[in-house]
Amino acid sequence: MTSLPGPLTNRSRTIRFHTPEADKTKLFERTGLEQLRALADGRTPPPPISSHVGLEFVSVAEGVVVMTAQPDESHYNPIGSVHGGFFATVLDSVCGCAVHSTLPAGVGYTSLEIKVSFLRPITAGTGAVTAHGWVTRRGKTAAFAEADIRDSDGKVLATASSTCLIIHPKPTP
Repeated sequence: MTSLPGPLTNRSRTIRFHTPEADKTKLFERTGLEQLRALADGRTPPPPISSHVGLEFVSVAEGVVVMTAQPDESHYNPIGSVHGGFFATVLDSVCGCAVHSTLPAGVGYTSLEIKVSFLRPITAGTGAVTAHGWVTRRGKTAAFAEADIRDSDGKVLATASSTCLIIHPKPTP
């Protein structure tokens, strides 16, 4: 049997979230930009994933979104740094929201793929990180976005490129 080094501490993290709007029709009454601005200014509760990574909006404009996230030890992998899933979640969020900000009312999107490049580690000591996502091209059926995560000194910690499928409503018969 292997013993673990040092004293173990039991820590916990409580995650509180609002259930997303069940009425999808209501969600799509506004443009993507209007939806995101309502999230950013607190008129709409944040999506549940936000509470897992401490994700908050800094700014929202058409095709450009900036968010912050707060890494902590609950995001660690077995080697004592923040798991790549934290990076991917934050980068997917800013890429997707940048695309979302360009959509008219009634139109949705979903991520098709994301490529993440991990440049520097993140630890709890890194503090809050800032993610910037921007649309590089939006077509009728697909949109392309890029993003980065930076520390408080402006050092780039990770980058991403993403492709999103634009989902148009089905025509009514």
